[in-house]
Amino acid sequence: MKAKKISMPHTHIFTSESVSEGHPDKVADQISDAILDSCLKIDNKAHVACETMCGHNVVVNMGEITCRGFDSVDTQGIAREIVTRIGYDRKSEGFSWDSFNYTSYLHGQSRDIARGVNRDKDRKQGAGDQGMMFGYATNETESFMPAPIVYSHELLKYFADIRKSGDYPWLRPDSKCQISVVYENGVPKRIDTVVVSHQTTNRGVTMTDEIKRLAKEQLSKTGLLDKKTKFLINPTGKFVIGGPSGDSGLTGRKIIVDTYGGMASHGGGAFSGKDPSKVDRSAAYYTRYAAKNIVAAGLASRCQIQVAYAIGVDKPVSFCIKTFGTNAPGIENADIEDMLYKAKVFDFRPYALIEDLGLLCPNGWCYADTAAYGHFGRDIFPWERLDKVEKLKKYFAR
Repeated sequence: MKAKKISMPHTHIFTSESVSEGHPDKVADQISDAILDSCLKIDNKAHVACETMCGHNVVVNMGEITCRGFDSVDTQGIAREIVTRIGYDRKSEGFSWDSFNYTSYLHGQSRDIARGVNRDKDRKQGAGDQGMMFGYATNETESFMPAPIVYSHELLKYFADIRKSGDYPWLRPDSKCQISVVYENGVPKRIDTVVVSHQTTNRGVTMTDEIKRLAKEQLSKTGLLDKKTKFLINPTGKFVIGGPSGDSGLTGRKIIVDTYGGMASHGGGAFSGKDPSKVDRSAAYYTRYAAKNIVAAGLASRCQIQVAYAIGVDKPVSFCIKTFGTNAPGIENADIEDMLYKAKVFDFRPYALIEDLGLLCPNGWCYADTAAYGHFGRDIFPWERLDKVEKLKKYFAR
């Protein structure tokens, strides 16, 4: 008689990383998005593609901006305000809001691009560039985001909050976090490893024990810590020289941190510093919106949407759905794709999705808010709404 085969759970570990608002690349992202916010406030038809570079005692802006009244936008003042808010306020560290050198090379947008992407009276607006964008959602957390990136963002936001409270003056703005989660059959079961590198003042000690204690205290709320969880705090032994003085920063270099922590595909386009006519940003937001509502409606436990555009053309050229075998009974990926092509619930034309999400006139949020701790998973953003769930249920109940 053959022995009965015992089915063992499939186990794997997935790791995601976050970086704080004081990381050099995030300093750049926040400055670029704050300039975008200022342009949209005075001209909601502005076209903005703003890049920021920062390094030891320097900030440089580059890119293309077409905005009525742009002469009134104080880009240098915006940069200094953002750096102040982040907390770089010590000249001795080589980068401070009141001492860095500032240069701007911003100029007008190409007329060839503008001709295809300007909005018109027939609600037609071509995509600001060709390319493909991805949206993703999973039911493994309350925010419909992957657990590793959620907990990484939350931990660094916690450290930023306590640093700014003044209770921990030895913490400085630059930090990184990496969390490895053990999955069994696709479900998060425990946190295996936590890596935190946090800039501190030079007091002769690295404060690693206190950082570890604070990290443990915060992550215990996840219910995924156990006695085997490993904590690696400032593994090099010391992290004092940080921020743009320690490493240069550039807009758009943290696209995996900004999205799903590597759990889903990425089209390659960065977000920060781009107005909504650039589908790199707006369509990525809309695919997240659609994927989240699809999962919340129970059509699948995980959903990834790819959408592709051609520059100057309003309708998407393709959709591709992946649900990783988690479809609800009777729901096929092709059914979801057909729904998207027909635009019965979600309209992916640039004009329509910008209107649907209110991307030209942010209300209760701003683009600078997106530039640290992730563009997805926070309820303040309109693409996190779950207002299409009932419409989806009715559509697929036919």
